[in-house]
Amino acid sequence: MKRIWKSMILLTVSAAAGGCPHTLTNSTKVPVAERPVAREASEEDLLDRYNVLARGLKSMDATLEMKATAGTKYSGVIDQYHEVKTFLLASRPYNVRMIGQVPVVGKTVFDMVSDGQTFEVSIPPKNKFLTGQVAVERQSNKPIENLRPQHLVDAVLWPEVRKEEVVLIEEYNDEIARYYVLTVLRGGYKSEILRKIWFDRADLHMVRLQAYGPKGALLSDVRYANWQPVAPGSAEEYPMSIRLERPRDEYRLDLTITKVTLNEALQADRFKLEAPAGAEIVKVGENSEEKRP
Repeated sequence: MKRIWKSMILLTVSAAAGGCPHTLTNSTKVPVAERPVAREASEEDLLDRYNVLARGLKSMDATLEMKATAGTKYSGVIDQYHEVKTFLLASRPYNVRMIGQVPVVGKTVFDMVSDGQTFEVSIPPKNKFLTGQVAVERQSNKPIENLRPQHLVDAVLWPEVRKEEVVLIEEYNDEIARYYVLTVLRGGYKSEILRKIWFDRADLHMVRLQAYGPKGALLSDVRYANWQPVAPGSAEEYPMSIRLERPRDEYRLDLTITKVTLNEALQADRFKLEAPAGAEIVKVGENSEEKRP
């Protein structure tokens, strides 16, 4: 009897290991028309493709819907904010302005600008006006207050990969897609990761851009989707869905672009922001925040 039981157990295990049809739990057939084909491209091809996009972007004037999420499990509280209609202006090298309004009523909830050196943020509902240096890395205990307009510049106007920068290429595959990843290294006495650029091999569109600080700190993780012509019949494309994550600042922005114009001249006065009369002015510093009437 023992010999019989042992034989049955061995047969069962053998059948399972051998892929017995009765052990299959589910099978999904992907139609031929829906099966993506992983395209081939060299490092040089991908660099050229990316730099053509980066060099071609000089300015942006966009209308979009923006939804913000602030905080993580690490901060202890996760806040999700209502979607706001947003007007975004950006021009090289570092100018950016972002105005957020409540849908329908059009009431401004924030207005922020940056020239790459300084930033200014007007918050009418709180009657506050914040100003400070871009280089300041002081973290607020309220993650949403870490949002800075310059965080969007490299997310929407991509930095070019320079000839002197070292680039590595790799493949990355998961159950969703197959990718090429270009890793750009920061030079100096010690090589570090500066940027990672991801391409979906189904169409070679850029789908992700990660920026790193010293010691491998992930500063920004931007994902792109829904590439569309910027105008009917135009060969120029732009991603209409963008997710910007700032892990160290503990906030995320989901942007859905509804209208975009690229490379039009933007007057300098459109990037000027004045403090509203009577607003509380907060000077954001490295070690303190000084308030003055």
